[in-house]
Amino acid sequence: MQDSLLIFITAAFLLAGFVKGVIGLGLPTVSMGLLAVTMAPGQAIAIVIVPAIVTNIWQTFSGPYLRDIMRRLWPLMAGVVIGIWLNAGLLTGPYAPYGAVILGVLLVINAILGLTRLQFTVAPRNEKWTGGIVGLITGVVSAGTGVQVFPSMPYMQAIGMEKDELVQALGVFFTVATVALAFNVTASGLLTAATALPGAIAMAASFAGMFIGQAVRSRMEPETFRRWFLIAMILLGIYIGVNALIKIHGQAA
Repeated sequence: MQDSLLIFITAAFLLAGFVKGVIGLGLPTVSMGLLAVTMAPGQAIAIVIVPAIVTNIWQTFSGPYLRDIMRRLWPLMAGVVIGIWLNAGLLTGPYAPYGAVILGVLLVINAILGLTRLQFTVAPRNEKWTGGIVGLITGVVSAGTGVQVFPSMPYMQAIGMEKDELVQALGVFFTVATVALAFNVTASGLLTAATALPGAIAMAASFAGMFIGQAVRSRMEPETFRRWFLIAMILLGIYIGVNALIKIHGQAA
C-alpha cells in the first residue's frame, strides 16, 4: 500500500478518534466519510471494522448503565443484526457502487437533524416494536455503507436517555452492530492480510485521537465543536455523494 495512503489513513483516524473523544461518537462516521473519498465503501469498512469494535467495547464498559441498556435496547440490537446479515450482498453486489452515494446522503441528513435539533419522542409502551423496526432499517443502511448512526441515533435520543447513559448505549449498540458487520466483511472476502497494516495503523491513530479529544474536552465548548463538526459533515457528505455519482455516470457512459 502506498505510503501516501497510509498517511491519509493515519490522519483520518486521528481526526475520527478526536471527534469520538470530544463528543462520544463519530469514529465510523468520520472515518468512513473520509476514506470514501479515496476508496470504495467496502474497502473502507475493512479498515474501519477493527478500530470501531475495539473503541466501542471500551465505551460499552465506561458507565454503570449496561444492564438497563440491554433491557431497553435488545429489540434495536436484534433488528440491526438481522438487517445486516440479510443484506450481506450489498457490499459486493451490483449495487455496491451506490454505497458511497447513500453514505453521502446519510451524512448530510444526520448532520442537518443534529443542527436543527428536531425532537422526536417514543412512548415507553412503543419502544420494543419501534426499536425492532429502527434496528432493521439501520442494519440495511449499515450493510451497504458501514455507518450505524441513522436512524438508530435519533431513536435513542427519542426514548429519553440521559446524556451519560446515551454515550454508553451508543457504545453497546455500535459494538453489536459492528461485530455483525464484521461477519459480512469477512464472508465477502474484504478482510484480508492486505488490510492488516492499515487496520493496525487505524487502531493506533484512533486511540491517540481519542486520548487527545478527551484531554481537550474539558477545555473547549463541546457544543461549539459539535456544530462545526456537523457543518463539516454536510460538506463532506455532499462531496462524497456527488463524486460517487460522477464516477457511476462515467462508468455507464
